[in-house]
Amino acid sequence: MTLNEFRQMALSFPETAERAHMNHPDFRVAGKIFATLAYPDESRAMVKVTPAEQQMFVKAHPAIFEPVKGGWGRKGATSVHLKATKKASLRVALAAAWRLAATQEPRSPIRDA
Repeated sequence: MTLNEFRQMALSFPETAERAHMNHPDFRVAGKIFATLAYPDESRAMVKVTPAEQQMFVKAHPAIFEPVKGGWGRKGATSVHLKATKKASLRVALAAAWRLAATQEPRSPIRDA
């Protein structure tokens, strides 16, 4: 899987926009990031899934998926090793990440007391 193939697949989901965050491309739906590219380096990407989905992906494809280190990883941020990635596996992971971001309720605005 190349960087461009990942980008094309991420952008194939409805209403997805590519932006940048912390000097690397990210992919958003409804203003929420569901995937990043070239993080922490150009050999990897990241998808944001639920912790349960993360466990499933890591168990099924340990050469492709691993939790991101630290707190983000415990919340479902999952590193994708691009060189080992098969398109079908990535499509399932991106779909899960896209669905999670697309269905999250916006946070309530802070109101003055």
